[in-house]
Amino acid sequence: MTREQPLALPYYEDPAPGTGALPPRAWYPASDAARLSLNGRWGFRLAPAAQAEDESFARPDFDAAHWETLPVPAHWVLHGHGAPAYTNTLYPFPVEPPYVPTENPTGDHRFTFDLPGDWPGGGDAALRFDGIESAAKIWLNGEELGVFKGSRLPAEYSVGHLLRPEGNVLAVRVHQWSAASYLEDQDQWWLPGIFRDVTLLHRPEEAAGDFFVHADYDHRTGEGTLLVDSNHGSRITVPELGLDIAAGEAASIAVEPWTAETPRLYEAELATAGERVPLRIGFRTIVIEDGVLKVNGRRILFRGVNRHEFHPEHGRAVDLATMRADLLLMKQHNINAVRTSHYPPHPAFLGLCDELGLWVIDECDLETHGFVKLEDWRGNPADDDRWTPALLDRAARMVERDKNHPAIVIWSLGNECGTGRGLTAMAQWIRARDPHRPIHYEGDRTCADTDIYSRMYADHAEVELIGRREETPLEDPALDAKRRAMPFILCEYAHAMGNGPGGLSEYQRLFETHERLQGGFVWEWIDHGIAQRIADGTPYFAYGGDFGEELHDGNFVCDGLLFPDRTPSPGLIEYKKVIEPVRIEGDPGSGTVRITNGHDFADLSHLAFGWAYEAEDGTVAEGALAVPPLAPGESTELKLPSPAHTHGGEAWWTVRAVLAADTAWAAAGHEVAWAQLAAVRPEPPAPQPPAAPRRGEGGVLVLGPGTFDAATGELRHLRGFQVTGPRLDVWRAPTDNDVAALSPAGRQPALLWRKLGLHRMRHRIAGVEMSGDALTVTTRVAPAASDLALRTVYRWTATDDRLRLTVDVTPEGDWKVPLPRLGVRLGLPGSLGDAAWYGGGPGEAYPDTRAASRIGRYTATVDALQTPYVRPQENGARADVRWAHLRGEDGAGIRIDGEPAFWFTARRWTTEQLDAAGHTPGLVPGERIWLNLDHGQQGIGSASCGPGILPRYRLDAAPASFSFTFSVPDNGQ
Repeated sequence: MTREQPLALPYYEDPAPGTGALPPRAWYPASDAARLSLNGRWGFRLAPAAQAEDESFARPDFDAAHWETLPVPAHWVLHGHGAPAYTNTLYPFPVEPPYVPTENPTGDHRFTFDLPGDWPGGGDAALRFDGIESAAKIWLNGEELGVFKGSRLPAEYSVGHLLRPEGNVLAVRVHQWSAASYLEDQDQWWLPGIFRDVTLLHRPEEAAGDFFVHADYDHRTGEGTLLVDSNHGSRITVPELGLDIAAGEAASIAVEPWTAETPRLYEAELATAGERVPLRIGFRTIVIEDGVLKVNGRRILFRGVNRHEFHPEHGRAVDLATMRADLLLMKQHNINAVRTSHYPPHPAFLGLCDELGLWVIDECDLETHGFVKLEDWRGNPADDDRWTPALLDRAARMVERDKNHPAIVIWSLGNECGTGRGLTAMAQWIRARDPHRPIHYEGDRTCADTDIYSRMYADHAEVELIGRREETPLEDPALDAKRRAMPFILCEYAHAMGNGPGGLSEYQRLFETHERLQGGFVWEWIDHGIAQRIADGTPYFAYGGDFGEELHDGNFVCDGLLFPDRTPSPGLIEYKKVIEPVRIEGDPGSGTVRITNGHDFADLSHLAFGWAYEAEDGTVAEGALAVPPLAPGESTELKLPSPAHTHGGEAWWTVRAVLAADTAWAAAGHEVAWAQLAAVRPEPPAPQPPAAPRRGEGGVLVLGPGTFDAATGELRHLRGFQVTGPRLDVWRAPTDNDVAALSPAGRQPALLWRKLGLHRMRHRIAGVEMSGDALTVTTRVAPAASDLALRTVYRWTATDDRLRLTVDVTPEGDWKVPLPRLGVRLGLPGSLGDAAWYGGGPGEAYPDTRAASRIGRYTATVDALQTPYVRPQENGARADVRWAHLRGEDGAGIRIDGEPAFWFTARRWTTEQLDAAGHTPGLVPGERIWLNLDHGQQGIGSASCGPGILPRYRLDAAPASFSFTFSVPDNGQ
């Protein structure tokens, strides 16, 4: 895509890096040098085009009194100036690099500040911008400082000679679109503005310049070696280790190493004649040895997440408290790694990773994904020499800024940029600057420039082949041999969009089985829903298309383990269970438990173990479990104590591992791992005398506590409670993974279901018969325009106070499409708004997302049973339910016992209403509660961007038989 260009492009269309900035250097949060935050309320003016206004606003005497104000950091589109826009891969402007549209929203910013009275004289000063999207020109007191590009990387400008004691005027012109936008197509909202901190830094004479902390660890000797490269003469002191060395001098001493599990940091100081900089040093060594990535001599397993920076009200302007809250949630949910998709985060985030302990893949601010829509990535900047200086500039600014963080174990060149000469140049520069960290990039399947074989969304079967080093070979034997010898990670997998992801357990077993498979990073951490309200004030979260975008990718921006308000989703609860670093297993009924330490470095001395013998009505007995401090990888088998008093019904052992003492990320008692082992299986209830059906007045049939419509055989009343149904139900409101918009048509279950008509099944009554002690209703349930059907027989029997339904389903025809669900649906009075159940909980679960579901007795309101996915969809099912009870405020209600155990869902709207709603305010509670009692559910999978369900979780149409018993307990129990 070459075209004639003018001799001089405007700066915002020039593919070159920014201008005027000082050389990049290491970032540190504090020193004894003076600094002044310039965050606050800035004057703001928005223009529709880059050149709609002249540059006179940068003059100190310019009158901006009529301007509006805007907080900095911020995105102007989140403060009433224009609107956000979301695309996944498509550029929201014509692809004509390096040109951008004339319609280019441009925000002029002005800030006036005085120097503090104690601001030092002498030396210099640096003005630092930590993030501006997407390009900016900067002035101070009317003097142009330069042009900022590289939205999520810092730039510093020398300004000491321009500062005044009072009335300094900082002016910044920010363009939404620039040549840099072609490098920042990163599956997120397009949000222009100065969105990270602006800081004035005093630079004393002989201030600390750039420095590189090398802190290696030898796992064989237990010694750490410290060497600090510095541009200025400096000394480094580590009081706890008794070290006082000059820059460039190496010292070796016994240390405790840094790992994500044991994040040991040593407080240190780098001192020059003009500045003292506090440091936190972690000793660790990274190598790839025998095809395995190792830290401190041991293979590590990433239990990771991809993390965009996002806040539902502030966009990418994320404060330190929110960053810390995110990391605490990660640690509390057993997550040990973060890929900074797809740009370096705010630098303070990396300091928190050092402190709390997470492995980090630091990814460069680079993605050109929109070019994938053009044949052979035509015009891709990653393979265009005009752009290589910008790519190298971004690589250097990332590495130099972040190089002193022990948490960073891998550098990533970027994401979804195809391949090209620019990426090769970046890899060569990074390898020369920091040869001790491996390089990652997923987009080149040959791994020509990388040290790690990385893939996105490979299915379980392919991952297993890769684990065995038996993957499909490359055409080039040398590259194939090189790649086959590399460690492997799934840099993205388990797309956490809506209800899901499914199949996590099976991936984790593969990671634990094959040494080469070193884990993965779930996509992603948080839903990017933007907080909005409808006219009556009801809140909701907006997604693509809600702001009138011409092009958008809908709710694909909501694909995280957290809801936008940072409430954990069921997917995060499931992920915590799947990746727990202690495996607790046992054979049902054996009373023996096997405990395996799955940590990479830590023994089990930091955990306390306990057991509980539990029955339906609560804990029968409990106590501590003496588990030795197993080293990583070690196992032990222990006999569980026999309780003094057992229970006649079903019973379980629950074994838990909790923190034995407070940590930086959770308090003592925080649960890390758990398992349930069956102790006693339930016995069937004793049979009761049957009741016979009879005809009543008004065209009804009476059987035990139930009253039926004589013509249709449908239950109408149950001991005073009005009932609608039950009827066979096979439809669910499609999940995002059912819709699977990015998958081929053959892997889009919802498309197949709708095409067949499963969302509009019709019920034909074939017969209503009373015979002996049973009422039998035969129906044919089928979609229009098809000869496929489900022959369904409802057989009702009863005692005086209990009504039993047995459902037999026989498919007719050649069913090639799986069912969404198989069960019955019935309507109950809306007053029965409190639920109790015995079975899986406390949260939702589906066939391939049920690892975190534990057996117990639970209560919740019907409203609380709902999972508020940003786009409404099937949700809220509880698994393995033995019985469920819907009650009113007076305690009276209807109880359902199932045989076998069933899936239980209750909501105040129908499945059809749930299916039709685009946002949560579209779900309006009705007068009835709709109850689904399911014998089977289709699995969830990850097909919204990844593989579909595993075959074992497919709900094929097949003969089935299941039973429910309905009753109205007198005591409300």
